[in-house]
Amino acid sequence: MTDPVPPGRAPVQERRRPRSVVLAAALQLLAAVPFLVGSAVVLFYGAGAQAAAEAEVSRQGLPPAVLADHGISFGSNLADLPLALGIAVILVTLALLNLRGNRPGRLLSWVLQPILFVAGSVIVPSQVFTAQVLESSFKNSGDPVLERIDVPAMVDAAAHVMPGGLLYVNIGKLALTTLGSLLIVTLLATSSARAYFRR
Repeated sequence: MTDPVPPGRAPVQERRRPRSVVLAAALQLLAAVPFLVGSAVVLFYGAGAQAAAEAEVSRQGLPPAVLADHGISFGSNLADLPLALGIAVILVTLALLNLRGNRPGRLLSWVLQPILFVAGSVIVPSQVFTAQVLESSFKNSGDPVLERIDVPAMVDAAAHVMPGGLLYVNIGKLALTTLGSLLIVTLLATSSARAYFRR
């Protein structure tokens, strides 16, 4: 014998997920993909890309150690790997909670997505426009060694070691962390979503 269902409340398994919630969860799952792909690229290609960049700097007649001395890494620094993987796991978890109509999942989404929006706006563009960002940074550094580096050649050397589709992955990350985050917050605030999460 099943427990009686209170009047006016449909059983959880019979509640239909509104499209707004399904789309928001799908965007969260999609947003996790670039973080996972980026983590795999750093793990398997980062050291090679860094070595290629340093070799190009050396070919230009400059000390390759200047990159490490200024904290410039083309994926060889694994310190950020746990953060990227953690973000991916959190996004997947929130997507699953939202699909189940779990209220904490919706509330935590409203907390995380604005943070991702800010991080995506500030950090991710440097992954998409690497050469332009580094060239501007080097020219304004006041360091005569950095100012002499042919940045496009250095970035190209590192990019040739990386998978060819990495740029598109980073563009997707930029779109999903910024516009995607705004859309997720909006979708979870719709009346149909509110009704779905209401217990």
